[in-house]
Amino acid sequence: MGRMQGKVAVVTGAASGIGRASALLFAAEGAAVVAVDRAKEIEDTGHAIEKAGGRVIAMTADASSENDTARVIDTAVKEFGTLDAIYANAGVIGTSKPAFELTTADWQDVIDVNIFGVYFAIKHAARVMIPKQRGSIVCTASIAGVRSTGASVPYSASKAAVINMVQVVAHDLAGTNVRINAICPGLIETGMTKFIFDRATQRGTRDRIGQINPLRRAGAPEEIAAAALFLASDEGSYVTGQALAVDGGLTSSIPVYGSVRPR
Repeated sequence: MGRMQGKVAVVTGAASGIGRASALLFAAEGAAVVAVDRAKEIEDTGHAIEKAGGRVIAMTADASSENDTARVIDTAVKEFGTLDAIYANAGVIGTSKPAFELTTADWQDVIDVNIFGVYFAIKHAARVMIPKQRGSIVCTASIAGVRSTGASVPYSASKAAVINMVQVVAHDLAGTNVRINAICPGLIETGMTKFIFDRATQRGTRDRIGQINPLRRAGAPEEIAAAALFLASDEGSYVTGQALAVDGGLTSSIPVYGSVRPR
């Protein structure tokens, strides 16, 4: 039996990358999935799940809109009867401008999607889960929210906010049997990070991507999806309030540059 058999899950940011991989995996493990994104490619995710025999509703919605988020949660309950898990994965990378050149506009969409979008997912999932006294909320943060990684100030600050929000909400949910956790991906090859891989390819240094990680490579969306599945399923039943780094070991230490040898 699948690890999400009989459960209903919402996955945001599911048109591509980590969200798409997670929606596909949740469905393959037996969940009825509401796959959500503001990009039209969300329909492709829905078709892929249907083709594999899964149950899915693909919805176009904006994670930064509370009304849209409430509509998504209500749809999950109306169409599938309940809500057992939500993966609040939708996020944007924003600008790459240096810190002292940022404008209010550079911050706004990052705050709206990465912080408010996660909060709205938490708020509206909890209103369904708390009365049932069970459920799992998973949020995508980043190792950029833990340490300086070269990411922009708005992105890094937004992901630090997600980690802190998860920790605070875990205590607000005390006694409800509703769990909440964050995943902190390292460098994962997705549409959001495509420019990094493209630039490395152009320079002939693609084989050096991830070289300061103990695993010495970048990650794949499916590896983050596997962590999300663990936290969303009953396998993670004694885990809450945590920020799980899935980063090839990068945050396990200050990188030891002298240990990086040619391969």
